[in-house]
Amino acid sequence: MTIKGFSEEWKDFPDYIIGITNEIWESRGIGTLNHYYAEDIPVRSPMGIQHGNQAVIAATMATCHEFPDRELLGEDVIWSGDPESGLLSSHRIVSTATHSRGGVFGPASGKQFNIRIIADCAAKNNTIFDEWLIRDYGGIVRQLGMDPRTYAGQLIDSEGGKDKCSKPFTPDMDVDGGYHGTGNDNQWGAKYAAVLTRLMEKQFHVIPEVYDRAVVTEYPGAVSGLSFQSVNGFWLGLRSSFPDAEFKIHHQIGMDGGMLSPRAAVRWSLDGIHSGWGTFGKPTGAQVHVMGMCHAEFGPFGANGEGIRREYALYDEVAIWKQILMQSGELS
Repeated sequence: MTIKGFSEEWKDFPDYIIGITNEIWESRGIGTLNHYYAEDIPVRSPMGIQHGNQAVIAATMATCHEFPDRELLGEDVIWSGDPESGLLSSHRIVSTATHSRGGVFGPASGKQFNIRIIADCAAKNNTIFDEWLIRDYGGIVRQLGMDPRTYAGQLIDSEGGKDKCSKPFTPDMDVDGGYHGTGNDNQWGAKYAAVLTRLMEKQFHVIPEVYDRAVVTEYPGAVSGLSFQSVNGFWLGLRSSFPDAEFKIHHQIGMDGGMLSPRAAVRWSLDGIHSGWGTFGKPTGAQVHVMGMCHAEFGPFGANGEGIRREYALYDEVAIWKQILMQSGELS
Protein backbone atom coordinates (compact mmCIF):
# COMPACT_ATOMS: atom_id res chain seq x y z
CA MET A 1 0.00 0.00 0.00
CA THR A 2 1.31 3.45 -0.92
CA ILE A 3 0.21 6.90 0.23
CA LYS A 4 -1.46 9.23 -2.25
CA GLY A 5 0.98 11.93 -3.30
CA PHE A 6 4.01 10.18 -1.79
CA SER A 7 6.81 8.19 -3.40
CA GLU A 8 6.07 4.52 -3.95
CA GLU A 9 9.24 3.59 -2.04
CA TRP A 10 7.32 4.19 1.22
CA LYS A 11 4.88 1.47 2.19
CA ASP A 12 2.97 3.71 4.62
CA PHE A 13 3.28 7.01 6.50
CA PRO A 14 5.35 5.69 9.44
CA ASP A 15 7.73 4.11 6.92
CA TYR A 16 8.10 7.52 5.24
CA ILE A 17 8.82 9.33 8.52
CA ILE A 18 11.31 6.77 9.81
CA GLY A 19 12.88 6.34 6.37
CA ILE A 20 13.57 10.00 5.62
CA THR A 21 14.87 10.54 9.17
CA ASN A 22 17.44 7.81 8.58
CA GLU A 23 18.28 9.14 5.13
CA ILE A 24 18.81 12.71 6.36
CA TRP A 25 20.71 12.02 9.57
CA GLU A 26 22.46 8.68 9.53
CA SER A 27 23.03 8.38 5.80
CA ARG A 28 24.04 12.07 5.82
CA GLY A 29 21.68 12.91 2.97
CA ILE A 30 21.38 16.41 4.38
CA GLY A 31 20.82 17.89 0.93
CA THR A 32 17.62 15.85 0.61
CA LEU A 33 16.06 18.37 2.98
CA ASN A 34 15.74 20.54 -0.13
CA HIS A 35 12.87 18.35 -1.27
CA TYR A 36 11.72 16.55 1.89
CA TYR A 37 11.19 19.88 3.68
CA ALA A 38 9.17 22.73 2.17
CA GLU A 39 11.21 25.79 1.24
CA ASP A 40 9.33 28.01 3.72
CA ILE A 41 8.69 25.45 6.50
CA PRO A 42 8.53 26.79 10.07
CA VAL A 43 10.17 24.49 12.62
CA ARG A 44 9.20 25.41 16.18
CA SER A 45 11.16 24.18 19.16
CA PRO A 46 11.28 25.48 22.73
CA MET A 47 14.56 27.24 21.88
CA GLY A 48 12.96 29.29 19.08
CA ILE A 49 11.65 29.03 15.55
CA GLN A 50 13.56 28.31 12.33
CA HIS A 51 12.17 29.62 9.06
CA GLY A 52 12.77 27.63 5.88
CA ASN A 53 14.60 24.48 4.92
CA GLN A 54 17.93 26.28 4.52
CA ALA A 55 17.95 27.12 8.23
CA VAL A 56 17.17 23.47 9.00
CA ILE A 57 20.01 22.33 6.71
CA ALA A 58 22.51 24.65 8.41
CA ALA A 59 21.50 23.49 11.90
CA THR A 60 21.61 19.83 10.82
CA MET A 61 25.14 20.18 9.46
CA ALA A 62 26.33 21.86 12.67
CA THR A 63 24.87 19.07 14.79
CA CYS A 64 26.36 16.36 12.59
CA HIS A 65 29.77 18.04 12.87
CA GLU A 66 29.65 18.25 16.67
CA PHE A 67 28.24 14.71 17.05
CA PRO A 68 29.50 12.74 14.03
CA ASP A 69 28.30 9.33 15.25
CA ARG A 70 24.79 10.51 16.11
CA GLU A 71 22.00 7.96 15.64
CA LEU A 72 18.26 8.59 15.57
CA LEU A 73 16.37 5.42 16.48
CA GLY A 74 12.65 5.58 15.78
CA GLU A 75 10.61 4.16 18.66
CA ASP A 76 7.12 4.98 17.41
CA VAL A 77 5.12 7.06 14.94
CA ILE A 78 1.65 8.01 16.15
CA TRP A 79 -0.23 9.68 13.33
CA SER A 80 -3.51 11.06 12.03
CA GLY A 81 -4.96 12.98 9.10
CA ASP A 82 -5.24 12.31 5.37
CA PRO A 83 -3.02 12.89 2.32
CA GLU A 84 -5.26 15.67 0.95
CA SER A 85 -5.37 18.06 3.94
CA GLY A 86 -2.16 16.84 5.57
CA LEU A 87 -0.89 13.92 7.62
CA LEU A 88 0.55 14.60 11.08
CA SER A 89 3.12 12.28 12.58
CA SER A 90 4.22 12.42 16.20
CA HIS A 91 7.57 10.66 15.90
CA ARG A 92 9.32 9.53 19.08
CA ILE A 93 13.06 9.03 18.70
CA VAL A 94 15.95 7.83 20.84
CA SER A 95 19.03 9.87 19.96
CA THR A 96 22.53 8.67 20.86
CA ALA A 97 25.82 10.45 20.17
CA THR A 98 29.36 11.18 21.31
CA HIS A 99 30.47 14.78 21.83
CA SER A 100 33.47 14.44 19.53
CA ARG A 101 33.95 18.02 18.30
CA GLY A 102 33.46 21.50 19.69
CA GLY A 103 30.22 23.35 19.02
CA VAL A 104 27.15 24.77 20.72
CA PHE A 105 27.74 22.46 23.72
CA GLY A 106 31.31 23.69 24.19
CA PRO A 107 34.69 22.06 23.57
CA ALA A 108 34.60 18.37 22.70
CA SER A 109 34.22 16.33 25.88
CA GLY A 110 34.25 12.79 24.49
CA LYS A 111 31.13 12.09 26.55
CA GLN A 112 28.10 10.27 25.24
CA PHE A 113 24.41 10.99 25.61
CA ASN A 114 21.18 9.08 25.16
CA ILE A 115 18.00 11.17 25.02
CA ARG A 116 14.53 11.25 23.53
CA ILE A 117 13.05 13.58 20.95
CA ILE A 118 9.46 14.02 19.82
CA ALA A 119 8.80 15.66 16.45
CA ASP A 120 5.31 16.52 15.21
CA CYS A 121 5.57 16.81 11.41
CA ALA A 122 2.80 17.70 8.97
CA ALA A 123 3.27 16.31 5.46
CA LYS A 124 1.59 16.03 2.11
CA ASN A 125 2.80 15.37 -1.44
CA ASN A 126 6.01 13.77 -0.16
CA THR A 127 7.00 16.96 1.68
CA ILE A 128 7.01 18.05 5.33
CA PHE A 129 5.59 21.56 5.48
CA ASP A 130 5.01 22.29 9.20
CA GLU A 131 6.80 21.06 12.33
CA TRP A 132 6.93 21.17 16.14
CA LEU A 133 10.00 19.62 17.78
CA ILE A 134 11.22 19.01 21.33
CA ARG A 135 14.69 17.65 22.10
CA ASP A 136 15.61 16.76 25.66
CA TYR A 137 18.31 19.41 25.94
CA GLY A 138 18.32 18.95 29.70
CA GLY A 139 19.26 15.32 29.15
CA ILE A 140 22.07 16.27 26.79
CA VAL A 141 23.71 18.85 29.04
CA ARG A 142 23.40 16.67 32.15
CA GLN A 143 25.11 13.75 30.41
CA LEU A 144 27.82 16.09 29.10
CA GLY A 145 28.56 17.10 32.70
CA MET A 146 26.67 20.39 32.89
CA ASP A 147 23.61 21.75 34.69
CA PRO A 148 20.62 23.01 32.61
CA ARG A 149 20.32 26.27 34.57
CA THR A 150 24.04 27.01 34.33
CA TYR A 151 24.14 26.10 30.65
CA ALA A 152 21.16 28.40 29.94
CA GLY A 153 23.03 31.26 31.60
CA GLN A 154 26.13 30.53 29.55
CA LEU A 155 24.04 30.57 26.36
CA ILE A 156 22.64 33.99 27.24
CA ASP A 157 26.14 35.34 27.86
CA SER A 158 27.63 33.82 24.70
CA GLU A 159 24.77 35.18 22.59
CA GLY A 160 25.33 38.76 23.73
CA GLY A 161 23.34 39.06 26.92
CA LYS A 162 19.65 38.97 27.80
CA ASP A 163 18.72 41.78 25.40
CA LYS A 164 20.53 40.37 22.36
CA CYS A 165 20.40 36.58 22.82
CA SER A 166 18.16 34.37 20.73
CA LYS A 167 14.70 34.19 22.24
CA PRO A 168 13.02 30.92 23.24
CA PHE A 169 9.74 30.16 21.49
CA THR A 170 6.64 31.99 22.68
CA PRO A 171 3.20 32.05 20.99
CA ASP A 172 3.57 35.68 19.89
CA MET A 173 6.38 34.71 17.48
CA ASP A 174 4.44 31.86 15.87
CA VAL A 175 3.52 31.79 12.18
CA ASP A 176 0.91 29.90 10.17
CA GLY A 177 2.71 26.97 8.59
CA GLY A 178 -0.39 25.60 6.90
CA TYR A 179 -1.35 22.70 9.17
CA HIS A 180 -4.61 23.41 10.99
CA GLY A 181 -5.60 19.96 12.24
CA THR A 182 -6.11 19.09 15.89
CA GLY A 183 -5.69 15.32 15.64
CA ASN A 184 -8.45 12.73 15.76
CA ASP A 185 -11.28 11.59 18.02
CA ASN A 186 -9.88 8.14 18.84
CA GLN A 187 -10.73 7.11 22.41
CA TRP A 188 -7.13 6.69 23.54
CA GLY A 189 -6.13 10.20 22.60
CA ALA A 190 -9.22 11.52 24.35
CA LYS A 191 -8.49 9.46 27.47
CA TYR A 192 -4.90 10.66 27.70
CA ALA A 193 -5.84 14.30 27.05
CA ALA A 194 -8.38 14.00 29.89
CA VAL A 195 -5.68 12.59 32.21
CA LEU A 196 -3.30 15.47 31.46
CA THR A 197 -6.09 17.98 31.94
CA ARG A 198 -6.94 16.56 35.36
CA LEU A 199 -3.28 16.62 36.40
CA MET A 200 -3.01 20.26 35.33
CA GLU A 201 -6.18 20.91 37.35
CA LYS A 202 -4.08 19.68 40.30
CA GLN A 203 -6.05 16.45 40.71
CA PHE A 204 -2.97 14.35 41.45
CA HIS A 205 -5.06 11.84 43.38
CA VAL A 206 -6.17 10.40 40.02
CA ILE A 207 -2.73 8.90 39.33
CA PRO A 208 -3.46 5.49 40.96
CA GLU A 209 -6.78 5.42 39.09
CA VAL A 210 -5.43 5.97 35.58
CA TYR A 211 -1.85 4.68 35.62
CA ASP A 212 -0.63 1.09 35.83
CA ARG A 213 1.11 0.55 39.18
CA ALA A 214 4.15 -0.68 37.21
CA VAL A 215 4.10 2.28 34.80
CA VAL A 216 7.49 2.99 33.21
CA THR A 217 8.19 6.71 32.80
CA GLU A 218 10.66 8.65 30.65
CA TYR A 219 10.91 12.33 31.56
CA PRO A 220 13.08 15.40 30.78
CA GLY A 221 16.69 15.21 31.88
CA ALA A 222 16.84 11.66 30.49
CA VAL A 223 15.21 10.54 33.73
CA SER A 224 13.69 7.05 33.77
CA GLY A 225 11.26 6.15 36.53
CA LEU A 226 8.78 3.59 37.76
CA SER A 227 5.33 3.63 39.33
CA PHE A 228 3.11 6.29 40.88
CA GLN A 229 5.79 8.27 42.71
CA SER A 230 7.62 8.96 39.45
CA VAL A 231 4.46 10.24 37.78
CA ASN A 232 3.48 12.33 40.78
CA GLY A 233 6.97 13.82 41.18
CA PHE A 234 7.20 14.90 37.55
CA TRP A 235 3.75 16.44 37.06
CA LEU A 236 3.51 17.94 40.54
CA GLY A 237 7.00 19.44 40.22
CA LEU A 238 6.07 21.12 36.93
CA ARG A 239 2.67 22.37 38.04
CA SER A 240 3.93 23.68 41.37
CA SER A 241 6.49 25.85 39.55
CA PHE A 242 3.70 27.43 37.49
CA PRO A 243 0.60 26.96 39.66
CA ASP A 244 -1.57 29.53 37.89
CA ALA A 245 -0.33 29.02 34.34
CA GLU A 246 -2.88 28.35 31.61
CA PHE A 247 -2.81 24.79 30.26
CA LYS A 248 -3.84 24.18 26.65
CA ILE A 249 -4.00 21.06 24.51
CA HIS A 250 -3.16 21.88 20.89
CA HIS A 251 -3.16 18.44 19.28
CA GLN A 252 -4.17 14.92 20.32
CA ILE A 253 -3.98 11.59 18.51
CA GLY A 254 -5.12 8.13 19.57
CA MET A 255 -4.19 4.91 17.77
CA ASP A 256 -5.02 1.21 17.91
CA GLY A 257 -3.28 -1.71 16.23
CA GLY A 258 -0.05 -1.88 14.29
CA MET A 259 1.23 -4.70 16.54
CA LEU A 260 1.47 -2.18 19.41
CA SER A 261 -0.52 -1.28 22.52
CA PRO A 262 -3.27 1.34 22.28
CA ARG A 263 -1.44 4.65 22.46
CA ALA A 264 -1.76 8.40 22.36
CA ALA A 265 0.22 11.52 21.47
CA VAL A 266 -0.61 14.95 22.90
CA ARG A 267 1.01 18.35 22.27
CA TRP A 268 0.27 20.95 24.93
CA SER A 269 1.48 24.18 26.51
CA LEU A 270 1.61 26.05 29.81
CA ASP A 271 1.69 29.84 29.84
CA GLY A 272 2.09 31.79 33.05
CA ILE A 273 4.21 33.13 35.86
CA HIS A 274 7.01 31.26 37.62
CA SER A 275 5.32 31.89 40.95
CA GLY A 276 5.80 28.68 42.94
CA TRP A 277 8.49 26.42 44.38
CA GLY A 278 8.86 23.31 42.25
CA THR A 279 11.10 21.79 39.61
CA PHE A 280 12.44 25.21 38.66
CA GLY A 281 13.43 26.32 42.13
CA LYS A 282 12.83 29.65 43.82
CA PRO A 283 9.93 31.64 42.28
CA THR A 284 11.15 34.52 40.13
CA GLY A 285 7.97 36.03 38.72
CA ALA A 286 9.20 35.36 35.18
CA GLN A 287 6.62 34.94 32.42
CA VAL A 288 7.23 31.49 30.91
CA HIS A 289 5.94 29.47 27.97
CA VAL A 290 6.33 25.69 28.27
CA MET A 291 5.99 23.68 25.07
CA GLY A 292 5.22 20.06 25.93
CA MET A 293 4.73 16.78 24.10
CA CYS A 294 3.75 13.40 25.50
CA HIS A 295 3.25 9.85 24.33
CA ALA A 296 1.44 7.21 26.35
CA GLU A 297 0.79 3.48 25.95
CA PHE A 298 -2.16 1.75 27.59
CA GLY A 299 -2.48 -1.77 28.96
CA PRO A 300 -4.91 -3.97 30.94
CA PHE A 301 -3.45 -3.46 34.43
CA GLY A 302 -5.16 -0.50 36.02
CA ALA A 303 -7.78 0.29 38.59
CA ASN A 304 -10.61 -0.02 36.05
CA GLY A 305 -9.17 -2.72 33.81
CA GLU A 306 -6.95 -0.34 31.85
CA GLY A 307 -4.06 1.93 32.73
CA ILE A 308 -1.19 3.93 31.31
CA ARG A 309 1.71 1.48 31.30
CA ARG A 310 4.33 3.72 29.68
CA GLU A 311 4.56 7.51 29.59
CA TYR A 312 7.05 9.60 27.65
CA ALA A 313 6.88 13.33 28.41
CA LEU A 314 9.13 16.08 27.11
CA TYR A 315 9.74 19.75 27.66
CA ASP A 316 13.04 21.61 27.30
CA GLU A 317 14.56 22.46 30.68
CA VAL A 318 17.19 24.70 29.08
CA ALA A 319 14.59 26.79 27.21
CA ILE A 320 12.57 27.23 30.41
CA TRP A 321 15.63 28.26 32.40
CA LYS A 322 16.64 30.63 29.62
CA GLN A 323 13.28 32.41 29.87
CA ILE A 324 13.58 32.63 33.65
CA LEU A 325 17.17 33.93 33.61
CA MET A 326 16.53 36.45 30.83
CA GLN A 327 13.96 38.07 33.10
CA SER A 328 15.51 37.57 36.53
CA GLY A 329 19.01 38.55 35.41
CA GLU A 330 20.63 36.01 37.75
CA LEU A 331 22.90 34.32 35.21
CA SER A 332 25.56 32.97 37.57
